Amino acid sequence: MTAHIHSIATAVPPLRYTQERIGAFMEEAVPGDERSRRLLRRMYSQSGIAYRHSVLGDLAGDVTEPFFTPDGAGRWRTPTTGQRNARFSRAAPALFVDVARDALARSGLTPADVTHVVTVSCTGFFNPGPDFHVVRGLGLSEQTQRVHVGFMGCYALFPALKVAEAFCRADARAVVLLVSVELCSLHIQLKADHDAMLGGCLFGDGAGAMVVSARTPRAAQTALTIRALGGLLLPDSAGAMAWSIGDDGFDIVLSSYVPDLIQAHIQPAIATWLQAQAFALPQVARWAIHPGGRAILDKTAMALGLAPDALAVSRGVLHDVGNLSSATLFFVLERMLLAAPAQTGEAICGLAFGPGLTVEMGLFARFAGDGAAA
Repeated sequence: MTAHIHSIATAVPPLRYTQERIGAFMEEAVPGDERSRRLLRRMYSQSGIAYRHSVLGDLAGDVTEPFFTPDGAGRWRTPTTGQRNARFSRAAPALFVDVARDALARSGLTPADVTHVVTVSCTGFFNPGPDFHVVRGLGLSEQTQRVHVGFMGCYALFPALKVAEAFCRADARAVVLLVSVELCSLHIQLKADHDAMLGGCLFGDGAGAMVVSARTPRAAQTALTIRALGGLLLPDSAGAMAWSIGDDGFDIVLSSYVPDLIQAHIQPAIATWLQAQAFALPQVARWAIHPGGRAILDKTAMALGLAPDALAVSRGVLHDVGNLSSATLFFVLERMLLAAPAQTGEAICGLAFGPGLTVEMGLFARFAGDGAAA
C-alpha cells in the first residue's frame, strides 16, 4: 500500500529577531575574553542565517516574564531545566494545534477522516502530551490512535514518517496527522564554550505538520508519494553530536568535525541506499537537505557533486528561520512541494542528520494534479 503526503503546513512564533540582534545579545551575555567574543562574532557573521523566531520576548524588550536576567554583577541568571520545560509546556500546545489544523485544511480532508496522530519534539516534555492536545483541539475522535516520537533530534521527521507509513500500509483507510513543534530557543546556554555558542547561533523555534494517507490524492492536489524511507549510522562518529539533559538545561555537543564526517561518508552511503531502491544519484531531480548549518549544506553538496543552486531551497530556509531541529524539513519540503515548474513523478531525496551520527533519508515522487499516482 503506497502512502502519500497530501499536504504540508508550517508555522513560526510571531517574534522574529535578526541574527545580528541575537548575536549582540549573546556577546553581552556570554562570559568570556576577547577571543571568545571574536569567535562568537565569526559564528554569527558566517552562519548563513538572517532571522530566527522565538517564543521568548527578552530581545523584544518584554520584561513581563524574562527568561535571562542580569544579576547586577555583570553576569546573567539562566533558567533551570524545570523552568525551561515549564515554558515549553505553556507555549507548545497552541502551535501543535494550529499547524495541525492548517495542514488538515490544506489536505481537503476533515477531522472525521483522521485515524492517527503522530507528534514529534525533542525540546520539551509534558503529559498529557501534544498528541492529546491535537486530538482535543481539532475535535478528533476519542478513538484516534496516538504516538509521540521524542528526543531524537533533527532527523526525527523520518522516523515519524516511518510510523505514519506503517499505519497506512496496515490500513488503507488510515489518515495520519503528523505534527512537529520545536522550541529550540528555550535551550540557549550562556556559556563560553564552542558547542554552547554554536547551538545558540543556529537554532530557532518553529512547527510543521503533514497529512499522510494511502488514499489517492485529489486530481487538483500537489502531493508527494513516499517511495522509500531509510536510515544508517556513519562510522566512527558517535561522539560528534549529542544532547543530554542537565540541571540547568540541555547540554549539546556539536563537533566542528560533523560537516567533514558527513562529506567523507555521505556519497557512498546514499548511492548504496538509492541502488537498493533501483535508483541512482543522477535520477534525483531535487534534494531536500536538512539545513543543520551552512557548512553541512556546503559539505553535502560537495560530496554529492551537486550543482551550485541544487540546495537553494534548504539555504533559503536556513536564511529565513535558522535550524528548527525536527521541524526544519517540513519547511524545505513545503517550499519544494509548491515550487514551479515541477514535473509529475520527479524524484526528491530528503536527508537529515542527528546524534549518532545518524543519517535518515527519504525518497519521494511528486504527484501533481493529473489524478494518477506518480
